[in-house]
Amino acid sequence: MSGGPRPVGVPILRLGDVLVTGLLNELDDRAAIAFTEELTARISAEGARGVLIDISRLEIIDSFVARTLMELTTVSRLLGARVIVAGMRPPVAITLVELGIELVGVETALNPEQGLAALGWRQAQEPLGGSRRGAAR
Repeated sequence: MSGGPRPVGVPILRLGDVLVTGLLNELDDRAAIAFTEELTARISAEGARGVLIDISRLEIIDSFVARTLMELTTVSRLLGARVIVAGMRPPVAITLVELGIELVGVETALNPEQGLAALGWRQAQEPLGGSRRGAAR
């Protein structure tokens, strides 16, 4: 039973020519379709060359979520964007292998930082708040 449509509410941030988003919980059919449509529309409209999807908060990935990630990767590639799924927890990876679920065509990274680096995004050399030139004393 469903309590009616839920808003997807998956934020999609832009960092240069890379879009960054994350899945916070399981997607149902409606939410997965809305997420895929919104993300692919943003890729096209903004000319994104890369997409990072952080899944570090997902406790499980079933065959539906795996298929959604594979389809999203394929569509994004057709639009000229490289997708990296980052932050898969070890128990999730083990469960996928045990169930025989393969993320065919999906590129992964250990964490979001490595995923962004693979997409060509570099972290600032100096930490924020380091030097404060011109600050009144």
